[in-house]
Amino acid sequence: MTELGSVTWPPAPIKTERLVLREPEPRDRAAFIELLASPEVHTYLGGPRSRDELERELPGTPQRWPGSFVVDLDGAMIGQILLRRATGHSRPAAAGKADLGYLFLPRAWGFGYAAEACAAALDWLDGVLPGEPVVLTTQTANVGSMRLAAKLGFAEVERFQAWDAEQWLGLRPPVTPSA
Repeated sequence: MTELGSVTWPPAPIKTERLVLREPEPRDRAAFIELLASPEVHTYLGGPRSRDELERELPGTPQRWPGSFVVDLDGAMIGQILLRRATGHSRPAAAGKADLGYLFLPRAWGFGYAAEACAAALDWLDGVLPGEPVVLTTQTANVGSMRLAAKLGFAEVERFQAWDAEQWLGLRPPVTPSA
């Protein structure tokens, strides 16, 4: 995965009705460790990482690169949105396209925060890279992620086997700027 090209980073914080999408800050480190060490979060992502390993390896300001947004609710991190270029994607239909990823702490599940944050990130991407198609990959067993993909306008391109599970690749067609 690589950066999004000529996109100016970081953008001004993106505000929704309930959330703020912003660049990661040092105060987010503990939440990143919790997110990356959570067995619930990583059920469909190959399993969690060791908390001790994360404490040793995670930098003071975690995950700081273009396309990495912290999802902030009332001043605290509840998740992360990732928008990256899928240059090395194993599926030809995804190669080179913007790729949407997201992780949310279990305590934030079931409130619509993922849909709200992902929609805001996609709106931002449409503004800075008009006409950019976006892909999303998830396990078909991840019912919540499959529902979210449909809600965000992703349509199935293909299913494939990887990491001992059936994967789903969806595409959100380019949004053409209105004149």
